[in-house]
This record gives sequence, C-alpha cells and structure tokens, in this order.
Amino acid sequence: MGMSTTRASLLEFPCHFPLKVIGKNEERFELQVMQIMQKYVVEADTAHCQRRLSAGSKYLSLTISFMAESQEQLEAIYRDLSSLDLVQFTL
Repeated sequence: MGMSTTRASLLEFPCHFPLKVIGKNEERFELQVMQIMQKYVVEADTAHCQRRLSAGSKYLSLTISFMAESQEQLEAIYRDLSSLDLVQFTL
C-alpha cells in the first residue's frame, strides 16, 4: 500500500486542514507561500494565516487553515511548497 493511499484513508474530504510551513524570515517567503496557496485554495488569504517568529527571528512559521477538497490537492500544495528555496519544511 502506498503512502498517499494510507494518508487518504486517514482524512475524509472536504475537511478543515491546518497547514504549517516553516521557512526563512524573509518577506518573499510569505509572499511565495501565499501565491502557491491561492493557486489551489480559493479562500487562502492572510486572514487565514497565523504567523510566529522563531526565538532568534531567523525563521517564520505560517499556519494556514483552509478547507481541503482532496488528497490530490494537498499533495500538489506540498509538492509546490517543497520546491521553494526559502521553505525549510512543511507539516
């Protein structure tokens, strides 16, 4: 059984999904993340995004809450986010 099949069985779509993205604390980090989110999620905007700086302010954590429509949508979002050079990891 593949990993995506296993994950798909854990979620029922549509569902509320909090996505956490951690990256370097640079202005373009948040802009790039939100551009990707807007590509896949209609209601993705800064109103649904919580920000938190690391202790030394070197990193920024974004938690973006949205209604996930499918496993394919989530996989596409994670794939695009992981291609950004400023993204350290996603949860």
